[in-house]
Amino acid sequence: MSSILIKNANIVNEGSIFQGDVLVENDIIAEISNSISAKSSDTKIIDADGQYLLPGMIDDQVHFREPGLTHKADIESESKAAVAGGITTFIEMPNTIPQATTIELLEDKFTIAKETSWANYSFMFGGTNDNLDEILKVDPTKVAGLKLFLGSSTGNMLVDDPETIENIFSKTKLLISTHCEDEATIKKNLEEHIKEYGDNIPLEKHPVIRSEEACYLSSSKAIELAKKTGARLHVFHLSTAKETKLFSNKKPLSEKKITAEVCIHHLWFSDEDYKTKGTKIKWNPAVKTKNDREGLLKALKDDRIDVIATDHAPHTWDEKNNVYTKAPSGGPLVQHAMVALMEMYHKGLISLEKIVEKTAHNPAILFQIKDRGYIRRGYKADLVLMDLQSPWTVNKENILYKCGWSPFEGAVFKSRVTHTIVNGTLAYENLKFPNRSHGERITFDR
Repeated sequence: MSSILIKNANIVNEGSIFQGDVLVENDIIAEISNSISAKSSDTKIIDADGQYLLPGMIDDQVHFREPGLTHKADIESESKAAVAGGITTFIEMPNTIPQATTIELLEDKFTIAKETSWANYSFMFGGTNDNLDEILKVDPTKVAGLKLFLGSSTGNMLVDDPETIENIFSKTKLLISTHCEDEATIKKNLEEHIKEYGDNIPLEKHPVIRSEEACYLSSSKAIELAKKTGARLHVFHLSTAKETKLFSNKKPLSEKKITAEVCIHHLWFSDEDYKTKGTKIKWNPAVKTKNDREGLLKALKDDRIDVIATDHAPHTWDEKNNVYTKAPSGGPLVQHAMVALMEMYHKGLISLEKIVEKTAHNPAILFQIKDRGYIRRGYKADLVLMDLQSPWTVNKENILYKCGWSPFEGAVFKSRVTHTIVNGTLAYENLKFPNRSHGERITFDR
């Protein structure tokens, strides 16, 4: 039996911070106590020396680009970067090539992850205008949920037929996650800007084109439909303060039927950063104003927004380094998500307890993930040690993404991940990967 004993940690879990030890045996948290002694000479002892022990982040929205787009990223490369960043579980999106819009194609992705993923995993099934029959075959106990692109998608994954959308909302038992931007509004705005600027539209116009109006219109329609049909709706990557008014904090998360997520980049950047960051911060939905950023943080802290995620979506730099109309949206984030949140903690913007709630506890509750997301006896040992006083600078040499760049290049973070344990395996330790972790397909209590 393998065992790891973490001693003298500040344990952040379930709304409190307390000093103690944690014993891991095989893949399970075996004991949590003020003081634990090693039971075997083979036990690996990690003296946390006052560092902070957190449950690993569960990132409910990533694009790891496999299959079909592996020149940008793949499950192995990005899950390894995620583990270095303190993410131990991810849920990946269906817009790969081919798209995961049939049971067979979805299971192909699970097969790849079983062989190559460093972190635990599940995948979203993709909805289209014409695959309702296939959606209804999906077993809700085995798959994270259904992803609907109600705006901004590739291939045929834009679901824009009102009758189809209502049929899906009415009939599926899956949790529905949506990308909400109104395509007609965006198309009109884009055409007007192309008339004025041609292809070389200033990046500062991105949040004007993919506007507050486009986001609010689509989000409000999805919520109205969810209320009408009783569907379980989770709205991905809110980007405007106005949208936060559509969500409630009057019920505990476990009782909510309509929930929301915010991503790191919408909490960190604002439209003032386009001048220096350019296409590196071109995302859909767009990074918007400081007021939007502040409104999102306020809604996160008062529990109208339930989850923090990354929407990690890498492209090569050659692809991104282009004029507005040709530069794809999306960027890599999994390696730097947790340290960015710790920087927000250092600035007094959010507490450690709230960070853990939104990155680990709440994704586990929302998706009904079995035995993960908490530091609890009997739960899977997915754990992260953070040193909150170990400054470092993001640069090309320490970026682990396959695409080789980051929107955080040049940023100095006060905190760093020192250790990541995945299913009881010490996968990451002080800038090295001492053991090859093997992620597991997460299971659901549904």
